[in-house]
Amino acid sequence: MPGLDWNAIEAARLVRDPFDHVAIAQVLDPQCAAAIPGEFPVIRSPGSYSLADAPPGPFLNTLIDDLLSDRFRAHMARLFEVDLQDRPASVTLRGQCSGRDGRIHIDSKSKVLSLLIYLNDGWTGGQGQLRLLADRHGFDDATVEIPASLGSMVAFRRGDQSWHGHSPFVGQRRALQFNYLQSQRASVVGLLRHRLSAFGKQLVA
Repeated sequence: MPGLDWNAIEAARLVRDPFDHVAIAQVLDPQCAAAIPGEFPVIRSPGSYSLADAPPGPFLNTLIDDLLSDRFRAHMARLFEVDLQDRPASVTLRGQCSGRDGRIHIDSKSKVLSLLIYLNDGWTGGQGQLRLLADRHGFDDATVEIPASLGSMVAFRRGDQSWHGHSPFVGQRRALQFNYLQSQRASVVGLLRHRLSAFGKQLVA
C-alpha cells in the first residue's frame, strides 16, 4: 500500500531563505492521495490529536509508517545536514482551525525538525495558508507561502528565527504534524499534553 511519493522526496532541495526549509507541492503517491480524504479521522475540535485519539485509516497509516522509516530519517538528515540518529519522532493530526490558531511563532526548543503535510481536498487557497517569515512583525512580507492543499508538504529546521504562522481561518483544515525531537522526555511530555487536551475536549463536547 503506497504512502509517500519517494521520487518527490528525493528530488527535493533545501532552501535557505528565510530559514532552512524544503517545500514539496505533492508528496503523496496518487493512490494514497485519492484515499486519504475519505478515511481521515473525524476531528471536530481545533488542536492537535495523538494517533490514539484520532486513529488513522490504512493509507494514512502507511504514510505515517513511511515518515517513521529509517529511509525517511536518513534522507532528512542528509538534506538538512543534521544528526537525527536516536532522535525520537512524534506524529499528531489536526482537523479543525479556530480564529486563535496560526499566530506567528517559532517552535519550542524541544524540536529539531518540524514537518507538515496538508490533507485538504479541494483547497482553494487564500486565508489559512502557512507563511514562512523573516521576522515576527506580520504576514505581509512573507518570503514563502505553503498551500494547505492535499499532499502539500513543508519541512523546516527549528531555530530562533524560524518564524511562521498563517492568517486567521476558521473551519476544516486537515494536517499531519511530524517532528524529530531533542529527547525521549520531550516525546513523552508532548504525547501526554495532546492526550490530556483531547480528553478535555471530549468532556466539554
